[in-house]
Amino acid sequence: QIHPVESGGGSVQSGGSLRLSCSGSGIFFSSECLGWFHQAPGKSRKEVAGIELATGSTWYTDSVKGRFTISQDNAKNTLYLQMNGLKPEDTAMYFCAAAIVGGCLQPRLLQYRYPYWGQGTQVTVSS
Repeated sequence: QIHPVESGGGSVQSGGSLRLSCSGSGIFFSSECLGWFHQAPGKSRKEVAGIELATGSTWYTDSVKGRFTISQDNAKNTLYLQMNGLKPEDTAMYFCAAAIVGGCLQPRLLQYRYPYWGQGTQVTVSS
């Protein structure tokens, strides 16, 4: 059973930082990749960043490159998303999801490859 649980969301001003965490049963033991996705009000869910657990390979969407960092702590079985330089357009519900089939970052992070999802954590950035 893979059950991601997100935490760390909140409200910050533009330019601020937040660190999201994702933990939960099975997410490291049973997963090939973990990813972060977000969904803004009235919009579809979009890919943000992903990591292949065995290799540490990462993928980022262009809009967060240089601002967000995805990382894993194997000792704590926790996935992180460090978000710096936050902008109002980053406001969204952020979800952690797990993929169990290899090649899960090829050619990019794709939602349909991630069948296990958390409930999300809200990030609000004010201008």
